[in-house]
Amino acid sequence: MNKPYSLELFFLCLVMLISLVGFSSLFVGSDASITAYHVVHVITILGWLTLLAIQLFLIRQGRFDSHRIVGKTIFVAGPVLVATLTFLTVHSAAKDAALGRADFMVVQNVMVTLEVALLVLLAFALRRNRRIHGALLLSTGLLFMEIALFFALISYAPGFRASGPGAPPSFAAAGQTITWVGGGVALLFFFRNWRIGWPWLLAGSFAFVNGLLQMLLARSEGTKPLTLLVASIGRPSAFALGLLVFAVLLWLAWIAASPKRSLTARPG
Repeated sequence: MNKPYSLELFFLCLVMLISLVGFSSLFVGSDASITAYHVVHVITILGWLTLLAIQLFLIRQGRFDSHRIVGKTIFVAGPVLVATLTFLTVHSAAKDAALGRADFMVVQNVMVTLEVALLVLLAFALRRNRRIHGALLLSTGLLFMEIALFFALISYAPGFRASGPGAPPSFAAAGQTITWVGGGVALLFFFRNWRIGWPWLLAGSFAFVNGLLQMLLARSEGTKPLTLLVASIGRPSAFALGLLVFAVLLWLAWIAASPKRSLTARPG
């Protein structure tokens, strides 16, 4: 007899593995450029994925009280995750802005930060439908899978990584590949249960939208101005604003989804 959520747990473990491979290029090799910022980023993402895996495991074991208790940690983990993504987005832009060049990842960084925040907010706003709530939270893993797969391809995969000294990796080909892979995973989970599968289609569509925005911005020569705009926020401000704004939005989403008590109801 198949246990529930086996595919979802396998998916999360796969995303964690791809993340370790994809970000390992920051730690090893001649082009290693690890910083404390990157370490925090990797730890935060792996911590988020681990939290989702623990939630699934508790549901599989029928430990729903523990599941609800652990679930409340998202009030801390969610804002920290979004704040860290916001910080890294500004940090990446600031590095290139200081050199007077455009950050080729700025569109992806900005949009993924907003998209992760949107999925988590929707999960809390729609939490009374537990299956939709869970699908929205799990679908955040799809975004992290695509990011990690992108770096894994340009770092290690023949045909994507740099072919020689001075030659750039094939960023466009890697971007197209992760878009189609992410779309395929989204369709798999959608067709597995189409009644509650729309969060996966939403998450899977983001890479297509981000790629289109990046192309349009590049054609209009707007990548560098966007890089300068994002960099102007400042690293400390980015983290503080990301943490505070998302914490408030998460609290409002929780309140909005809470059962409304009748004003005429009597206590007891």
